[in-house]
Amino acid sequence: MAHAAPMTIRICHLYPRLLSVAGDRGNLIALMRRCAWRGIRTSITEADVSVVPAFTEFDLILFHGGQDCEMRVAARDLQAKAGPFREAIEDGTVVLAVCAGYQLLGRYYAPAGGPPVTGMGVLDVVTEGGSTRFMRHIAVACDLGAEGTGARGGQCCLVGFENHSGRTYLGPGAAPLGRVIAGSGNNGEDGTEGARYREVYATYLHGPVLPKNPWLTDHLISRALWHRYRDTGAAGPQGPLAPLGDQAEAEAHAAALRLACRPGGGSGKWGAAAAALRPRLRRWRPGASGAPVPGRNGRGNPAGWGEGWSSH
Repeated sequence: MAHAAPMTIRICHLYPRLLSVAGDRGNLIALMRRCAWRGIRTSITEADVSVVPAFTEFDLILFHGGQDCEMRVAARDLQAKAGPFREAIEDGTVVLAVCAGYQLLGRYYAPAGGPPVTGMGVLDVVTEGGSTRFMRHIAVACDLGAEGTGARGGQCCLVGFENHSGRTYLGPGAAPLGRVIAGSGNNGEDGTEGARYREVYATYLHGPVLPKNPWLTDHLISRALWHRYRDTGAAGPQGPLAPLGDQAEAEAHAAALRLACRPGGGSGKWGAAAAALRPRLRRWRPGASGAPVPGRNGRGNPAGWGEGWSSH
């Protein structure tokens, strides 16, 4: 993407001291690094409790995970932020919401041992507390379309680590972020993981999720650039980001996928779904981010995990 002056993405990190568990701050680092390597500037604003930023001025908002206690604090504070936050979402601002952030964008979260926590209702989802935790490596098949992802319109594999007792159920107004290959996902019942609405990408994946999934990081960057420069025509979905040499990221992705799909890994009833997806997974093509490609050795598949879906 050529431009006369360096491009800039404005990022809001919401509740950085309250909601950033399980390495979630690494998502911000991944975005900053992948922008810097391409000569794209990032402007970071932290918005903690009692701070109500002008959300419509940002191109990308990070809303991460936390425990129930911190989540209740955020829910109370979010009441003052909800109006401008919703306005930004409707205007196309990109949002990555993880775990508690995901639940707080929904209609409500009802923990097993306490009163319900009211969410913003941006996502048509509800979350009910469960008696057991979903805690394991997870793999998800996603198709976010062709615009700016480097995925060229095909399916991509999202990997990470889920750690939640809430069971989230999607209403008709929300689409899943992806379909579970291995793991539990939203509720361990319907095979969905995460949710999407406009440019909101919500997920239960920690790890953090972005460093292991550079294709998703690049998708968020591309959509944030489109949000910033759409009126000037300087950047947008018409072309992919410049490719990066993602050897380390590809190896991390491959290792996480092996852990999620290892024999006896607890995929349970989704084992059949994983088997059905394997032919399609082997046909994935490399994106601009250099994500690992099943069925092909070499730089894009350094661990060779695609050969017969082997795992260690």
